[in-house]
Amino acid sequence: MSAAAQPRRARIRLARTVAAVCAGAAVFTLPLVGAGSASAAGTGSGTTIAGYPDNLDGWIRESLAIMAERGIPGTYNGIHRNIMRESSGNPKAINLWDSNAVKGTPSKGLLQVIDPTFTAYHVPGTSYDPYDPVANITAACNYAAARYGSIDNVFGAY
Repeated sequence: MSAAAQPRRARIRLARTVAAVCAGAAVFTLPLVGAGSASAAGTGSGTTIAGYPDNLDGWIRESLAIMAERGIPGTYNGIHRNIMRESSGNPKAINLWDSNAVKGTPSKGLLQVIDPTFTAYHVPGTSYDPYDPVANITAACNYAAARYGSIDNVFGAY
């Protein structure tokens, strides 16, 4: 295995461990949120490389595992609420009309992050693609934590 692949495998292994350890608590603390709409946002390929469902619910849960590892605050409810407001759960969403777009930096992805913000708050171990759902969520939550204390404190455009 290449040296570059080793940190990714370690992150995936840790994410699976965190998910398994937290699974019992998650059942009690996470609400059932529109499974139909979460499934509709998936690519249909089954699971992510880390073993999460490849849909909105899985992307949020994988992001939460990475965030826990990095000490980035946020909850499932806070992330989901903001995703639904920003992109309706579409990981390929792009805003081509607001002031950011007029300046040449359109907002992209589930949490509508502009490229400079995505780059500045990118979380190591995630993709460098702002349309990657897990990378987009973790970068946006990292930004929200730095600016507002947590994605949970965001109730409008940020």
